[in-house]
Amino acid sequence: MPVAVDHSRMQATRERILDALDAGPTTGPAMAERLDISRAAVWKHIEQLREEGFVIESDGDGYTLVSVPEFGASAVEYGLDAPFSVEYHDSIDSTNRRARELATAGESDVVALADRAWSSPSGGVWLSLVCRPAVPLAHAPVFTLAAAVAVTRAAREAGVDARIKWPNDVVVGDQEQKLAGILTEVEGEADRVEWVVVGIGSNVNVDAAALPEGVDATSVQAEVGAIDRRVFTQRVLETFDALRADPAAIVDAWAEHATTLGKTVRVETPGGVVEGEAVDVTFPGALVVRTDEGERTVHAGDCEHLRPA
Repeated sequence: MPVAVDHSRMQATRERILDALDAGPTTGPAMAERLDISRAAVWKHIEQLREEGFVIESDGDGYTLVSVPEFGASAVEYGLDAPFSVEYHDSIDSTNRRARELATAGESDVVALADRAWSSPSGGVWLSLVCRPAVPLAHAPVFTLAAAVAVTRAAREAGVDARIKWPNDVVVGDQEQKLAGILTEVEGEADRVEWVVVGIGSNVNVDAAALPEGVDATSVQAEVGAIDRRVFTQRVLETFDALRADPAAIVDAWAEHATTLGKTVRVETPGGVVEGEAVDVTFPGALVVRTDEGERTVHAGDCEHLRPA
């Protein structure tokens, strides 16, 4: 089991190695001098990158980066325009559990990423990210909405007509088949958040036959064919990072992709059933439902879209 490490330092060195390789053939001594590290450290990083699937050739001109692996920690970090470091697992029981461990250990802006998580099939994007937003505890639900927007935009970029069902299911088509789900966990006190773990499970390169039975689900592959999971993951992280910088704007971004607004809904809440037309979403993510008795604001619940009679 991986342990918490100085992710930011490791990522920075790895990024500088990859940047040097990306610029063209470069020798080990030149890279060591440029990065102010030892030749042995350069060799060690090159070998680690090769073990992770990077094809790096060496000849008289030095090292040359030939290709990037399809998936994995360094693959996602390579070219990522967001300050996240990535810890990769081929298989794990729960990325949220691992992210909680990292959060408890003091980590921030780190992602637990897996090819398989629990009983989920290989080929998806299963990740949990740790962040420490400077907001009161009551504002934490907005980061669930941000994750839903991030996944939806990544899916739409890939050609999938994805939409968001309140509060956090990413769905596709008139039948609203589930493409992704989000589970957010928070630790903190009333006036501040200590940490937020946002778990995202997306059916990306998952064959239709491998999708869970008994669940009306789909995948990116089933909709448009297999895509580059590395790019999909990067887009999710980059969009989430951009959105979290302005929490007040997240609700509007969510509404742009919402399929719930304007529909007749039935919401199972701890206080009973609320049924009516979904007319609005208010910060930090509450659903406003127009009922026969007037408008009701629902902060949490199981939302069902009711079809017209």
